[in-house]
Amino acid sequence: MVGGGGAKLKLVFMGTPDFSVAALKALLDAGHDVVCVYSQPPRKAGRGQKLTPSPVHAFAQSQGIEVRTPTSLKGTDEQTAFAALSVDAAVVVAYGLLLPQAVLDAPRLGCFNIHASLLPRWRGAAPIQRAIEAGDAKTGVTIMKMDAGLDTGDVVLVEETPIGPRQTSGELFDVLAVMGARLIVQALDGVASGQLTPKLQPADGVTYASKIDKSETRIDWTQPAQAVSAQVRAFYPLAWFEVDGLRVRVLALTIESAHGKPGVTLDDRLLVACGEGAVRLVRVQPAGKAAMDAGAFLNGHLILVGTAL
Repeated sequence: MVGGGGAKLKLVFMGTPDFSVAALKALLDAGHDVVCVYSQPPRKAGRGQKLTPSPVHAFAQSQGIEVRTPTSLKGTDEQTAFAALSVDAAVVVAYGLLLPQAVLDAPRLGCFNIHASLLPRWRGAAPIQRAIEAGDAKTGVTIMKMDAGLDTGDVVLVEETPIGPRQTSGELFDVLAVMGARLIVQALDGVASGQLTPKLQPADGVTYASKIDKSETRIDWTQPAQAVSAQVRAFYPLAWFEVDGLRVRVLALTIESAHGKPGVTLDDRLLVACGEGAVRLVRVQPAGKAAMDAGAFLNGHLILVGTAL
């Protein structure tokens, strides 16, 4: 690994959410010279709608690293400013902007992306959620040398991990963030030393992980119970149903073998029929309230047998 004596590289880091921070930390810990960080511009957040820097932006500032937040990299001025950094490589992790060819070509070794799937499966914006939603048994991290396509670049390193039967997207994010941070250090060391050569992605098995639409987070009780469970875990903590005009998020459930009309309660303890089988809601969060066990929710909301959710 680089920390064990590999070449110290001059880098640009490009990322935005929490998922990306672990990789930036790992690169700094390995002794690389991160001369500039690119991140999405600050967004309004919180009750006061105060402009708030992204997690990557905030961490980079805490390390004294220059941060740039362009809204696009298509302009000549932005591309010239990027090239003027004269770096060995750029590391891109959930940045949020497309990189034009001029940017891809500027670093000496190229631009390298940490992608949270086993490419070519789940190219695109939401690979972690889509893998869980689809019921995949495994996922992983691919380190890719970027090209102009959507996650079509050559593969440098890949590592797998199983998806647990109750694992949520948030839990899987944490696992893959740590894995990606470790792999990017290995990948840069291998490419810089000539020990790793990027290889073409397989032509078979291409799927696309489209961005999550809000409409998808409403629980579809007509699906089999296994699929309802996958929907709740994939879109955690946003999957929801409505009862008596109240929107309620579902945070945890178990699968049971009961049967009935989809979306209708089969007892007074939140056993809900699905297209096949049923699920028992274990932990919920009513709108405007804290998360709570189903029993606590039912103390304040009587839901009788035969209630349609």
